[in-house]
Amino acid sequence: MVAIRQLSVNELSQNLIIDNKTVKRYIELLEKAFIIYRLGGYSSNLRKEILKKTKYYFFDTGIRNAVIANFNPIDLRNDKDQLWENFLVMERLKKQQLKQLPQRSW
Repeated sequence: MVAIRQLSVNELSQNLIIDNKTVKRYIELLEKAFIIYRLGGYSSNLRKEILKKTKYYFFDTGIRNAVIANFNPIDLRNDKDQLWENFLVMERLKKQQLKQLPQRSW
């Protein structure tokens, strides 16, 4: 599971050769352990919002880097945009929690 990519439970279950329910339980466990953060899709049109996929972000990009086995210096990486997006989402989440703002993730 690479951070920032939209997650497909079906794709993961096929790649890992395990049941969809097991993948969902693993994802739920990772969320409860504060390893990943789920960010649902948003659209002003409710019908479109239902179709948008959920994105997952790692609380610790070091774990993310270990999962994808990439510890190269930033100037040698091809995932700079994804790291930046992960950083921004996590910083916004911290700010919301610090200032006790409502958890509007869009």
